[in-house]
Order: sequence, then structure tokens, then C-alpha cells
Amino acid sequence: MMKQRITFLTVAISLLVSVSSVFAGEAWLKSIPEARELSEKTKKPIFVEFTGSDWCPPCIMMDQNVFSKEAFLSEAGKNYILVKIDIPQGDKALTKKNEKVLEKYNISGVPTVLLMDADGKEFSRFNASQFNTVEKMLAELERQLRIKDMF
Repeated sequence: MMKQRITFLTVAISLLVSVSSVFAGEAWLKSIPEARELSEKTKKPIFVEFTGSDWCPPCIMMDQNVFSKEAFLSEAGKNYILVKIDIPQGDKALTKKNEKVLEKYNISGVPTVLLMDADGKEFSRFNASQFNTVEKMLAELERQLRIKDMF
């Protein structure tokens, strides 16, 4: 019984931290396992952006034009748990950690978007820069949800 309470409290605190970070203006989680936990609770699919934030010109453009915009964050956040996996040149430790994540999900280039369900099952992936405005990206995300719900 005590072990169950500790497990429950650990999960509850983790979710509280995740949700509070989103409400505090940090809309992007940094971990797919953390996103999966939140996805299981909210039933939202997961949007993962793989980026090279300080060296990849298309990644920088996507951040400036789409991913940092309040219109994108609020609308995409209604339907998806948002995750950013970064491999910056300026942070070798983060890059080393996240390169393992890129390998696990077979990401060969950035900026790549991966969409998955709470179980971690991928239902779409695409090059983010082909949807280079907030409107185009939101339309694609809506289209992907419609396709996912058909199966």
C-alpha cells in the first residue's frame, strides 16, 4: 500500500511539474517519456520537434516563424503535447544526450516533426520546414489528426 502511494505521489508530482511548466509559459517539454505520461492522462497525441537550434538555418527559421509564436503554441497545445528535442552545438552535454533520442527514433535530419500516440506509436513524420508558417503548420497538424482518427 505504501509503495502504491509513493508511486502515485511521484507520478502526480511529475505531472504537476509538467503542467505547471506549460502554464508558466514553457510550452515545450524536453522528454518524450515525460510527454507520454502526460499524453496518457490527457489523451492528446504527442508532437515532437527535433531541432538544431543554434546551427541549423531551417530550424532557426521554423522557431522564429512558427514554433515560438503564441498562435502556434496555444492552438497546437490544445491538441498535442509539445516536445522539443534539441541538438545544439553550444551545449555538448545536451547534444550527446539527445543524439541517443534521435537514434532511437531514426531521425536522420532536422528539423523533423514526429507525431505519436500516448503509447509512443508513430503515426506521422515530416520535415517541418515544408510548413513554414503558423497557418500551414496548424493546418497540417489538423489534417494529421483527421487521418489518424480514420484508422
